Amino acid sequence: MTGTLVLAGTPIGDVKDAPPRLVEELAGADVVAAEDTRRLKRLTQALGVQPAGRVVSYFEGNESARTPELVEALLAGSRVLLVTDAGMPSVSDPGYRLVAAAVEKDIKVTAVPGPSAVLTALALSGLPVDRFCFEGFLPRKAGERLSRLKEVAGERRTLVYFEAPHRLDDTLAAMAEVFGTERRAAVCRELTKTYEEVKRGGLGELAAWAAEGVRGEITVVVEGAPEKGPEEFDAQELVRRVRVREDAGERRKEAIAAVAAEAGLPKREVFDAVVAAKNAGA
Repeated sequence: MTGTLVLAGTPIGDVKDAPPRLVEELAGADVVAAEDTRRLKRLTQALGVQPAGRVVSYFEGNESARTPELVEALLAGSRVLLVTDAGMPSVSDPGYRLVAAAVEKDIKVTAVPGPSAVLTALALSGLPVDRFCFEGFLPRKAGERLSRLKEVAGERRTLVYFEAPHRLDDTLAAMAEVFGTERRAAVCRELTKTYEEVKRGGLGELAAWAAEGVRGEITVVVEGAPEKGPEEFDAQELVRRVRVREDAGERRKEAIAAVAAEAGLPKREVFDAVVAAKNAGA
């Protein structure tokens, strides 16, 4: 018989949030694949458990090379436990390749549900939670970041992002540029840890706040695009949206067509607004 791959959630901050089954799986797994074996050691010490099986590293740098080895162990009947530094494996963490490879070989895959920064931030944000989408980390380069944000500018669902603290101010500024300064958002910092903080406000306000420097693990939750009728898109807003798209690399003709579609307006009306702004030197 083939073995079982177990994806286990680990605490995102407070070690007391560890699910009880995590201790059982750590003690009983034949192989424990950890994103960082040193952090795993600290976790097991805090939980008072000693892994009985073999412990191996499984992180972004060796994920491709180690996956076949773990699949072989699974095919041989081993119970393989996959844990990452915090939260659920595969969610912006190593795991997807191994899950896909296991599924392809008809190997059983199960999970020990645990803490998730995505759901915790979403619940604390004060923004709509009935429909949401997780966008992970945005690209580091400014142009690519704007392009990615532009893709979801009209998204009605609440958006959830991960971000590094040293890039937070640039990211919020880009969001304010694409989504508008008044779009509501929440920056969730150090969730479940001693200095947990949830900062809520408009994107423009949050961008100014983040410019002073922010530390810790960051999750950003952004309100979805509001329902808008054509009458709500004034000329200034049409021109702003066209320029955002142009800055992200789109040709003006394509940008005008896209903004017209978003606003439910004829392309000629958007074109006229852009020309008028240019003639006015705006």
